[in-house]
Amino acid sequence: MKSPKATPPKPSNVTVEKFYTDHAGPLGLKLLTGGNALNRLIQEPTVNRPGLALAGFRRYFANKRVQVLGAVETSYLRSIEPDLRKQRYNELFRYKIPCVVLCRGIRPEPEFLAAADDRGVPVFQTELVTMKFISQATLALEQLFAPRTQIHGCMVDIQGIGVIIQGESGIGKSEAVLGLLERGHSLVCDDIVCLTLADGKELFGTGKTITRNLMEVRGIGIIDVAALFGVAAIRAEKRVDLAVTLKVWEKAGEIDRLGLDQGYVNHLGIDIPHMDLPVRPGRDIARVIEVAALHTKLKLSGVNPAEDLQRRLIMQMNPRL
Repeated sequence: MKSPKATPPKPSNVTVEKFYTDHAGPLGLKLLTGGNALNRLIQEPTVNRPGLALAGFRRYFANKRVQVLGAVETSYLRSIEPDLRKQRYNELFRYKIPCVVLCRGIRPEPEFLAAADDRGVPVFQTELVTMKFISQATLALEQLFAPRTQIHGCMVDIQGIGVIIQGESGIGKSEAVLGLLERGHSLVCDDIVCLTLADGKELFGTGKTITRNLMEVRGIGIIDVAALFGVAAIRAEKRVDLAVTLKVWEKAGEIDRLGLDQGYVNHLGIDIPHMDLPVRPGRDIARVIEVAALHTKLKLSGVNPAEDLQRRLIMQMNPRL
């Protein structure tokens, strides 16, 4: 049974500072000026080359995007008269643009930096060629703008199936994860699962950077999973394929014995297959979660044992069908 569709939340505001601190290394960004104005908002997850705007046509100027200047733009600016060039600088920075990035290691003129400083616009430089920077920056901005949320629980990778494990405090989530790690599966995160919606159709889970590789086990404390089980026991990020909720046996209520009615849970507008797993002493819950993941993997390949059994029963009751 599908859960009601939820409206995906709007992405949080992305500042130039966030873009710079998260991606300065891969993009090779060097701040030239405007360090006091990094709180400017980037309102669209893409970049713009303001060639037409610099030439004087600004009717459709995409001023809410990161502005990128390459060899074409700078060659044009150098070809016009100094007074006109300074005027175009001032006209560009009158708009509330987030920031400007100069590619190919191009050094801006003092007048360019002065105009940017006057309007409080950050200016960056990168050694990347223009098209390579645009490609990588667009991917980085799409990741920053992706809707995201957090839920309480653990997440593991079981033979390629990303499984979120939830349940009330003390029910045995950490013990189940330990059992799965002993079977050779991988931990994605413990306690808090950070969910990100990619391309509007897939959910990915990851953990907080500060707690990566770590787990809390009651009675023991904080353990380092990578040190105890090896680096193969850690996954930084995984697509979410299944969610399970551990419930005390007496409180689990009526459970579907055949599995014909698939339940779902909705996160960020995406329906994820969901199962309630009853817990009681003596039940190997790690093994049950493992089988649930493998069962989901089988269903994703087009095999559904419950539906197959239903067809057999119908055929036995009415062979002429």
